[in-house]
Amino acid sequence: MKQNEIKHLLPGIFQRTIRPGNPLSAILEVMEALHSPSERILEHLDSFFDPYRTPDHFAPYLARWVDLERFLTEFPEEFSATAPPSFPSGIGRLRELIATAAFLSKWRGTSRGLLRFLETATGAQGFEIHERVPGIDGRPRPFHILVRAPKKTKPYRDLIEQIIEMEKPAYVTYQLDFM
Repeated sequence: MKQNEIKHLLPGIFQRTIRPGNPLSAILEVMEALHSPSERILEHLDSFFDPYRTPDHFAPYLARWVDLERFLTEFPEEFSATAPPSFPSGIGRLRELIATAAFLSKWRGTSRGLLRFLETATGAQGFEIHERVPGIDGRPRPFHILVRAPKKTKPYRDLIEQIIEMEKPAYVTYQLDFM
C-alpha cells in the first residue's frame, strides 16, 4: 500500500495535518515500507502454488501438501529459505512429482502408478515391472514383483527402494535389479 492509499484510510483530521517532514508523514513512510514485502509476494501469489514456478525453498512445502514429504532427505520442520531439504534426484524431479501427485495418488498400489512414480522421481525411462516372477520351482511366485531399473539409476537405489516400499500393496514382496 502506498502512502497516498494509507492516507485516505485515516480520519479527515489526520489527512489534513500530513505535511512532508512531520511525524505523521514519517509514520506513513514506515507503513509503506512494512507493506512492501508482503505486497510483492501477493502480486505473484499464484506462482507459489505452481510447482514449476514456486521458489526452490517453497517446493518442499508443496511436496508436504501432496504427501511426498517422506521422500525428502531432511525433516520438514527443518525447512528454511536458505537450506530447503533436498530430494535425492534434484529439485526439478521434485517439482515433476508434485505436478503429477494427483495421478500418482489415483494409481497408487498399481504397476502403472509405480512405474510412473519411478520414472518421474528419477527422470529415467526404461523401468520394467514383472508381475509373474518364476520361483525356484519355475511357477510364478504369488504376490511378488520384479522391478528392473536402468543401470544409470543405481545412484538412486535408496530412493527407488523407498518408492517401491511405499507404493506397492503391503502384501506384495519385491526384488530390485539393475539392468
